[in-house]
Amino acid sequence: MLNLDSSIKYVKGVGEKRAEMFNRLGIFDVDSLLHFYPRKYEDWTQTKSVSESPNGENAVIHATMITPVKEHMVRRGMTLYKCRFSDGENIINVTIFNNKYLAQSLRIYEDYILFGKIEKTFTSASMSGPKIEKADIAARIHPIYPSGGKLTSNIIAKVVENALDCTDKIEETLNKEIREKYNLILLDKAIRNIHFPQSAEDTVQARKRLIFEELLTLQLGLLKLKSSKKKENSYEIKINFNDEFKSLLPYKLTNAQNRAIEECIADMGKKNPMNRLLQGDVGSGKTAVGAGLIYTIFKNGYQSALMAPTEILAAQHFESISKMLSATGIRIRLLTGSTKAKEKREIKSDLIDGKIDLLIGTHAIIQNDVEFKNLALVITDEQHRFGVKQRASLANKGINIHTLVMSATPIPRTLGLILYGDLDISILDELPPGRQTIRTDVVDSSYSKRIYKFIKDAVARNEQCYIICPMVEESEDITDLKSAEQFAEELAENDFKGYHIGLLHGKMKPKEKENVMNAFSNGDIQILVATTVVEVGVDVPNATIMVIENAERFGLSQLHQLRGRIGRGNKKSFCILVSDSKSENSRNRLAVMKHHSDGFKIADEDLKARGPGDFFGEKQHGLPNLKIADMLEDIETLHLAQNCAREILEKDNNLDLPENRVLCRQITKMFRDIQY
Repeated sequence: MLNLDSSIKYVKGVGEKRAEMFNRLGIFDVDSLLHFYPRKYEDWTQTKSVSESPNGENAVIHATMITPVKEHMVRRGMTLYKCRFSDGENIINVTIFNNKYLAQSLRIYEDYILFGKIEKTFTSASMSGPKIEKADIAARIHPIYPSGGKLTSNIIAKVVENALDCTDKIEETLNKEIREKYNLILLDKAIRNIHFPQSAEDTVQARKRLIFEELLTLQLGLLKLKSSKKKENSYEIKINFNDEFKSLLPYKLTNAQNRAIEECIADMGKKNPMNRLLQGDVGSGKTAVGAGLIYTIFKNGYQSALMAPTEILAAQHFESISKMLSATGIRIRLLTGSTKAKEKREIKSDLIDGKIDLLIGTHAIIQNDVEFKNLALVITDEQHRFGVKQRASLANKGINIHTLVMSATPIPRTLGLILYGDLDISILDELPPGRQTIRTDVVDSSYSKRIYKFIKDAVARNEQCYIICPMVEESEDITDLKSAEQFAEELAENDFKGYHIGLLHGKMKPKEKENVMNAFSNGDIQILVATTVVEVGVDVPNATIMVIENAERFGLSQLHQLRGRIGRGNKKSFCILVSDSKSENSRNRLAVMKHHSDGFKIADEDLKARGPGDFFGEKQHGLPNLKIADMLEDIETLHLAQNCAREILEKDNNLDLPENRVLCRQITKMFRDIQY
């Protein structure tokens, strides 16, 4: 007998060679095989005659083979096998492509079920490449698995069947009380029915149980993670200096900014350290919120640190926060990789002595020899740009310190519940007064000359422009995409000859990037051709136009981030999305950008279009890979699972009770590859 930990290679029909194919699908043992769910089903139980089957659509036909198979070699590597079937009324001409095994297994006058697209004329019917199985075993619901190469869906189904035949009853994870409360079937039944349902209702009940279980496991893991971080507050903030901070500013904070500062300061006065995400759209004023917290920390006698992903952004924070707090006597220093060795030594010495109240910098501030006297607050900006270890290293510079994560990447609120389950969330959902609405247009490349004239007119008014390309250099495989390097050269030699054109991309050295951005910021570069490296960058109030080439190649949230680079000043700004894509999906997605400026609305649409995996890209966000739950479709189940998780932890915080033992094991398995 097999158990859930048995290697996949020991399942009947696998072996060493095929095990490697399963490994490439992320299947290493019986447990991961049984949680590799079908992506859809084909119902072969309801057969129809040829005359009842709609033309040009998939049909399930019970028919008898009436002619032997004839082999036709079309060319080397392509053999067709032709034969005829009858459903009792009509003849079906069947063509099998390159499947010698299937062709040789068919027997004349035996009954089969054919599944595939049927093409009908007035006089005949045909099926090309249908699935064919013996009638006595085929009339069932067939699971269809994600597959590739030689590992077909049929092979996977057979291996799953063999594994279930040789595996003991799967141990239950949820007690009877929970199953009855949420109307859930047993886990063993759910696993067997998700793979081989006898009816559509079997699938519904199996999915309900497995989705609930997956979201419950996720929520338990995140809640346990959150509680594990709830240590004693080492730096309790007793006095709130927010009113004093607001009096320093030449403008009024928005209600959202003020609310976020108050939420954070309230957290810092509790018995556990603050652990909060500040989420706000591009230009919503996150830096001012950060400065407000830094001021209160400073007035309470403690140090703060702010880490940004690039030297340019760190320098921008240094400049803007220094300006905001210039009249307060706060001592602020900037530490980056470019800081001179002598100055670095001086900063490090002053930090330990408490002569610096706020250190702003890049990852340079998390080096081992950077030590603080009494660091109470750590702020990371654009945190998704840092690896988890870098964020943790900064937090470890103090003891149980307050943490604020700032992000301009709008995350759908639903997803925030899952992704940042270990953080409290503050949202800046209004823009400061005076922020310009950016006009967005979607055009094809036939508008190029008009766009270039538009840019030249703007440059003549001493304004600047970004042109964004999805690629850095030429690719032989994708010839329709504009390369940033080649495009910059073409523009400099032709349409913008005599203009100051810059090039910025991710393969450049940090110092080169910094020099280009500084030149653009200072106005020395009029037109900057760049890749998405500018997605998070310095503010250039004079940049009023952004042209994004091959716009269909970008995610909506990324397009929104790019668009946020303009409209930073008081001049009218324009974003032009250029796409020659004929895809209806692409056109609809770009229309969202034209009609919406709310990052959260755009993020919702982006998540619907791309799914959570593509939405976030690299898995450094602490989000385990979900096998069956859908973050948008299963929001109601998510809330139920959250409530259930809290109920379980209230009774058994460490999951020590025998009834929670298997559940605890599942949490460990789900989170084993996730670093925090």
